[in-house]
Amino acid sequence: MESPLFLPLIGLLYLLGFGALSFVRGQGFSARFAVEGVIITAIGTGLRYAGIPVHPLLFLVVLYLVTMRVRLLIDLGNWFTARGQCGRAMGLFRLALRVGPDLSSRKIVLINRGVAELRNQDPEAAYVTLRQALADEDGHFGARHLAASYYNLGLACRRSGREAEAVRRFNEALDAWPDSLYGYAAKKELDKGGEVSTTRSD
Repeated sequence: MESPLFLPLIGLLYLLGFGALSFVRGQGFSARFAVEGVIITAIGTGLRYAGIPVHPLLFLVVLYLVTMRVRLLIDLGNWFTARGQCGRAMGLFRLALRVGPDLSSRKIVLINRGVAELRNQDPEAAYVTLRQALADEDGHFGARHLAASYYNLGLACRRSGREAEAVRRFNEALDAWPDSLYGYAAKKELDKGGEVSTTRSD
């Protein structure tokens, strides 16, 4: 019979692993992620102590689905965006904003919603969305997502006739991460002008 400490060990390793990944990505520590993980682990452990069998794999799947629900909705929304189904993507991004995202996840939802609006030929809506993603100074915003925000906001500015601001936003994307995909695309925009493809932020 498995030790009753097996589920807490799984939960701890899960939280440490994904917490470390967030730090590597420059997104900082998410208190919401940690609290949700601890609560689910406590529930699973309590059920085991009460004599109710909880399969470790099922526990891990539930832990992942609950704590990563926003990221999963973002991925699914991006999948629909890439296939031109922007209406479905927008519905998923709206849902992601309603299921309790932390600050970093909320910013990522807004970036990807802005990209979907650009691909749906709605630069004005994208302009509002991407400015909203950049407006909140609380929480961590890694260089990748910062560059993605500035680059796509630059596209929204250019396509909505805000050329001076577009140049400024492309330069900010370069400053945020010059050697990234977004930095290279922003440099291309500044050097050559014209249309370039939008780039999502995972």
